[in-house]
Amino acid sequence: MSQIDPFSPTPEDSAAEDAQRADRLTIRLAAIRAAMERTVFGQPTVIEQLLVTVLSGGHALLVGAPGLGKTLLVTTAATVLGLDTRRVQFTPDLMPSDITGAEILDHDEEGRRVFRFVKGPIFAQMLLADEINRASPRTQSALLQAMQEYRVTQSGVEHGLPRPFHVLATQNPIEQEGTYPLPEAQLDRFMLRILLDFPDFDAERQMLIATTGVPATPPPVLFSASELIEAQALVRRLPVGEKTLEAILRLVRGLRPETAATKEIAEALAYGPGPRAAQSLMLACRARALIDGRLAPSPDDVAALAEPVLAHRMALNFAARASGVRLDALIAGLGRTLL
Repeated sequence: MSQIDPFSPTPEDSAAEDAQRADRLTIRLAAIRAAMERTVFGQPTVIEQLLVTVLSGGHALLVGAPGLGKTLLVTTAATVLGLDTRRVQFTPDLMPSDITGAEILDHDEEGRRVFRFVKGPIFAQMLLADEINRASPRTQSALLQAMQEYRVTQSGVEHGLPRPFHVLATQNPIEQEGTYPLPEAQLDRFMLRILLDFPDFDAERQMLIATTGVPATPPPVLFSASELIEAQALVRRLPVGEKTLEAILRLVRGLRPETAATKEIAEALAYGPGPRAAQSLMLACRARALIDGRLAPSPDDVAALAEPVLAHRMALNFAARASGVRLDALIAGLGRTLL
C-alpha cells in the first residue's frame, strides 16, 4: 500500500492558494483597468472585454468607426501589461511574408551562401493588425496557423512564436470599398468581437479637454509577460459550476440550425457557432469572474459575453436578413430564456 506524502499539497491546499492568488490578482487587474480608463475615455465595457480576451489567452477583433480609439486601446493595453508589441498596417499589396517573415540569401562565417530566416512583425507578444480586412485573403490566411498553433511555418521549418501571443485586429465597419471580408475560419479564431461605440457626453467632454492640451503622461507599466502567463493559467483553474456549464452548452447548441432551441432560430440561421465558441465562452466567463473578484463564473457572465463571443461565429440566411432579423436579438432572446 502506497504511503501518502504528508508534505505534498492536497487539492484543498491548492484551491486555497488559488483563492489567495485570485484575490491579489483582482487588485492588480483593478489598477490595470483604471490606468487604461485614464487614457481611453468612455469605453469601460470595451476595456473589460479586452482584458477578458487577454486573460483568456485569446485574440480580439475590434470593430468601430474611425477615431474611436481602437489603436490607442491596443497600444495602451500593451504598455500597461508590459508586452512587446508590433503594428502591421494591412493594405491590399501586403504579402504573407511581410507578416510572418522570409528567408534571405546570406553568407555564413566561412563565406558560404546560406538561407537565413528573418522574422516578421508577427514575432511579438501582442500584434496589432490594423484594418485587417484591407489585406487580401491570401495575406489574411498567414495569421491562421499563428493564431491557433502559436507558430509559423516557413520552407517546411516551424518557428515558435513568443508567449504570450495575442492578435488584436481592428476593422472599420463603415468603409467597405477596397476591403475583403474575413473568412469564417479566421473569424472563428477571434475569441471576442469587441464593438466600439461613440462615448457619452461627459466622456467626450473629458476626452476633449485631456487630448487638446499638454500631452498626457504615458500609462505606467503595471504587469509583465510572465505575470500574464501565470494569470492565464489561474483562469483555467477556476471552477465552473454545473449551472453555468449547462447554460453555455444549451446556449451554443441552441444557436445552431441543426440543434436550434426554437423553430424560428433554425429557420433564420445559415450556420451557427462551433465547439471553439463554447470553449471561448467558458474561458471568457472565468476571466470576467476573476476581474470582478469572484472565484467562479455565473450565468450572468454568460449573458454578458454571449454576443461578443458568438455573434461573429454565426450567419443569417438571406430570408432572415431580408426580414430584418438581427443576430444580437436572436442571441439575447435565447439568453433570456435559458439564463
